[in-house]
Amino acid sequence: MKTAVIYWSGTGNTEKMAEAVCAGMKNAGADAVMMSVSEVSAADVNNYDAIAFGCPAMGAEVLEESEFDPFFTDAEAFLSGKKTGLFGSYGWGDGTWMRDWEERVRNCGAELVSDGVICMNEPDDSAIAECEALGASLAA
Repeated sequence: MKTAVIYWSGTGNTEKMAEAVCAGMKNAGADAVMMSVSEVSAADVNNYDAIAFGCPAMGAEVLEESEFDPFFTDAEAFLSGKKTGLFGSYGWGDGTWMRDWEERVRNCGAELVSDGVICMNEPDDSAIAECEALGASLAA
């Protein structure tokens, strides 16, 4: 199975989560790559059987608006029927950005393999384990 982790990270917290998701994919036997959103185009989503997207909460609990959200908006056209997972860190709020994002993914017809994985600030051991499990679910 060919899988990808596509993420945006401002402080490195979501990048650490991306590394754990990718490790989970690889440990489950998938051919996995990890890329920042600046390294891919929305159409590249077609090249993978399953994809994990990572983005932290920004502003009033929204996806990062200058780079990630425009990419993801374009990528939604390619997600129908695709196994998808979401993850990201936050520093305030209650996870509204993740619930809104999950709804977007469901509305475009993607197969959301689990609830999004979120953690406050830097991921602890529990969050890393959740990210690895997300990667394994996507590789299954």
